[in-house]
Amino acid sequence: MSLVALRKKLAQPQPSWQLCLLGLIGGTLASIFIIIFRFSVERIQLLFLNKTDDYSTLSDFYIFITPLIAVTAILMVAKLLGFKYTRMGIPFVIHRLKIAYGSIPFKNTITQYFGGIFALVGGFSVGKEGPAVHIGAASSSFFGSYFALPKNSVRTLCACGIAAGISTSFNTPLAAVIFVMEVILREYKLHVFVPVILASIIGSIMSNAFFGPYHEYEFFAFINLDLWHYPFLILAGMLLGTLATAFNKSLMSIVKLSVKLHMVKRLYIAAIVMSCIAVLVPQSMGSGLNSVGFLFEQNPHAWLILSLLIAKFIATVVVLGLGVPGGIIGPTLSIGAIAGALIGFGVSFIYEDIHFVSDYALLGMAGMLAATLNAPLAALLAVIELSNQLQIALPAMVVITSAFLTSSQLFKNRSIFLQQLDFQGLAYQLAPVERTLQKHGVISQMDTDFTVLEHSDNACIRQHFIEQEDNKQLIIKPKEKGGEFRTVEIDLNIHPLASEDQAIRYISMPGIDSEATLAEAYFALYESRQGAVFIYHRHQDKIIGYLTFDKIRKILTHGD
Repeated sequence: MSLVALRKKLAQPQPSWQLCLLGLIGGTLASIFIIIFRFSVERIQLLFLNKTDDYSTLSDFYIFITPLIAVTAILMVAKLLGFKYTRMGIPFVIHRLKIAYGSIPFKNTITQYFGGIFALVGGFSVGKEGPAVHIGAASSSFFGSYFALPKNSVRTLCACGIAAGISTSFNTPLAAVIFVMEVILREYKLHVFVPVILASIIGSIMSNAFFGPYHEYEFFAFINLDLWHYPFLILAGMLLGTLATAFNKSLMSIVKLSVKLHMVKRLYIAAIVMSCIAVLVPQSMGSGLNSVGFLFEQNPHAWLILSLLIAKFIATVVVLGLGVPGGIIGPTLSIGAIAGALIGFGVSFIYEDIHFVSDYALLGMAGMLAATLNAPLAALLAVIELSNQLQIALPAMVVITSAFLTSSQLFKNRSIFLQQLDFQGLAYQLAPVERTLQKHGVISQMDTDFTVLEHSDNACIRQHFIEQEDNKQLIIKPKEKGGEFRTVEIDLNIHPLASEDQAIRYISMPGIDSEATLAEAYFALYESRQGAVFIYHRHQDKIIGYLTFDKIRKILTHGD
C-alpha cells in the first residue's frame, strides 16, 4: 500500500488493520522512551540509595539537600529553554489532545523528560505517570506527524502512546486502556479502542521483558473480608471521598496562591518545604511505594500512620501545587493507602485478634484515586492489577462507589485535571459540530476531479468552459506567491443583454493542508456557508483535491 493510500484510509473514522499496526509501532516507540526514563531514574537513585525510592536510610543532611539539588537541576533545564516551555503533565496532554490532535511541542517534552527524572530522583512526592503520559503522547504523535498522517489518526496514535506509557510504567495494561478512555479521551470509539488495546499490550510486554513480570503492590496480603465489613467499607469510602475533596481543594488553593510567583521562587519554596517535611518524616519522600511498604514492614502505631498521612498530604499538595514536574497518581495512591490503613487500624480495635490494616490500605488506594480523578472504573482496574488480586473487585467497588458519590455529589468535587485546566484557561471540550468533524480527515472526503489555471483572465476562463467536456472544479492560482486562490462560477441568470464578463463570478478559495480534518475546512468556509476549499500536500503549489461546503454539511447531517 502506498503512503497516499494509507493516508486516505487513516482519514476515515473506521477500524482498520493499518491503524492497529501504527498503534503498535507508536506504542513500541513510547515504551522504549519510558523504559529509558525509568532506567535513568532507577540507576541514578541507586548511586546514593540502598534501594530505589527508599530515602529513609539517608542522613538528615542528605535528606534535606536532595530536593534542593534536584530543583537546581530542573531550573537549569528550564533556563536553557528560556523558561518558556513549562506546561507539561496530564492536564496539558488532555488540552493538546482536544485542541491540537495530540501534537505535543518538542521543547515541552524535553522539559518534562529531564524535569521528571530530576524530580523523581530528588525524592519529591510526585508520580512517574505524569512524565510517562506526556512522553508517551509526544513520541507517538511525533511519529504520526513525521509521516504527515491525517490529524484524526495522529490523535489516535497519541492515545496509543499514552496507554503504552502507563502500561510500561506500572505493568497494568487493562487499567491503562480504561484510563485513556475514561480520563484522557472521555469517550469510547471502536476504531480508537482496538489500537489503544494493542499499544497497551506492547507496553506491558516490554515492561515484563526489561523489568520483570511483577506489579508494584504485590506485597499486599490477599484480601479476605466478610460481609460484615461492608458497612465499614461504606464509611471508609465516605471518609476517603472527603479526604479527596480536601486534597483537590488544597492543591488548587496552592496553585492559585502561587500563580504570580516566578518559576525559580516556586520550585525552591517547594524544595524547602519538601526537605523540612522529609527530615521529620523520611517515608514521605518519593512517589509513594516507600511509604506504603513502611506500613507493613515496621507495623507502626496509629499515631505514626497519622503523622505519615499528614506529611504525605502536605508534601504532595505543596510540591504539585508549586509546579514540580511529576504525576499525581502515585502520591494519590500512597495517600489513599495510608488513610485506608488508618481506618483499618480503627476497625482492628473492634476485633482485636484480627488485623485489617493491609486490606483497608489496598481499598483506600482505590477510593482515593477514584474520588480525586473522578475515574471510578480506572481506579478499580488499577488497584486490581497493581495488587494482582481479582478478589478485591467487590469490596473495592463498594469503597469506590461510596467515595465517588461523597466527593462528586455531596461536595461537588470535580476531577483535579479538569480543575487545573479550567484555572489555566486551557480548553478541553469541543462543540458537538467540531467534535463530529474532527473525526474525518479532509482527504477521505475530497474530490479529485479539478482543473488548475495559472492566473487566467476572463477570456481564458470563457475559452476553458467552452472547451471542457466535463464539469470539473476550476481552481485559479494567483499571479504572485502568497496571493489568493480563487474558483469560478458562471451565473446563468444574468440579463441576456449583459456582458459575458458579468456572468463570471470569482469566489475566494481557502487552502487546507492534507493532514487537516473537516473541522478546519468547515471553519474556513463558516462565514460564507458556500464555496469550497482546495486541499494541498505540504505546499500550496501541490494541490491534490477540493472539498465543498455542501459536502461538509452532508457529513454533519449524516453524523459519525
